[in-house]
Amino acid sequence: MLEWLLGFMALGVVTGLVAGLFGIGGGGLMVPVLTLLFAAQGLPEAHLVHLALGTSMAAIVPTAVASLRAHHGHKAVLWPVVARMAPGVLVGTFAATFLAAWLTPKPLAIFFSVFMAYVALQMILNRRPEPSRQLPGTPGLVGVASGIGGVSALVAIGGGTLTVPFLTWCNVRLPVAIGTSAAVGLPIAVAGAIGYMVNGWGVPGLPAHTLGYVYWPAVLAIASMSYLTAPVGARLAHRLPVTWLKRLFALLLVGLAIEMLRTVI
Repeated sequence: MLEWLLGFMALGVVTGLVAGLFGIGGGGLMVPVLTLLFAAQGLPEAHLVHLALGTSMAAIVPTAVASLRAHHGHKAVLWPVVARMAPGVLVGTFAATFLAAWLTPKPLAIFFSVFMAYVALQMILNRRPEPSRQLPGTPGLVGVASGIGGVSALVAIGGGTLTVPFLTWCNVRLPVAIGTSAAVGLPIAVAGAIGYMVNGWGVPGLPAHTLGYVYWPAVLAIASMSYLTAPVGARLAHRLPVTWLKRLFALLLVGLAIEMLRTVI
């Protein structure tokens, strides 16, 4: 058990650094690595991807809290927008966990890999949508937030890869878009974690120390380290060539997603 805990802690170190450097929750890194680690542990093949998704969502919560506090301290969170988006992301994220639980590992892994390829392409090109409109009203924001939450639950991310482009497209300045996205990421992570716990409740064949599809030894080990290293990553973001690092990380995401597909399919 000790070697696996050390592996989860190492993943937490890298996840925190990545979250701080690039302003993302780290699910794109955690899900494929957790899938590989769980497979190496001999956990049931039928539950590998579900456990990776649920565990990743739960591990994102502390990182999201730390990120939210930092951005709030810089007055970079549009709280009225967060309040209007929160109901949508809560419903969309929670509902999508039921879809994820219904799907078998193969289509889940394929969807995750395709989405990560899209994220990687965006990171390599470093494109931002040109501001072309204002934020929609409450019904429009709730609808968009529901979609963001749904996709986030299926790939276990905090939603930043979708929320930030949407907000910048709506003429929100980039630093504020990132801060607001960090605040929106907390209800996504909480709703996703609860959803995967509920949907995995009573499922036969799950390993010890799980609550539904959340494997708690991994959550605690990852979160304990990512909470510490995320601020380090944020400081390094001001000293390192983040654009080139982001492109290298994008290639790593693609490689991990392909390896995940090989493991599951």
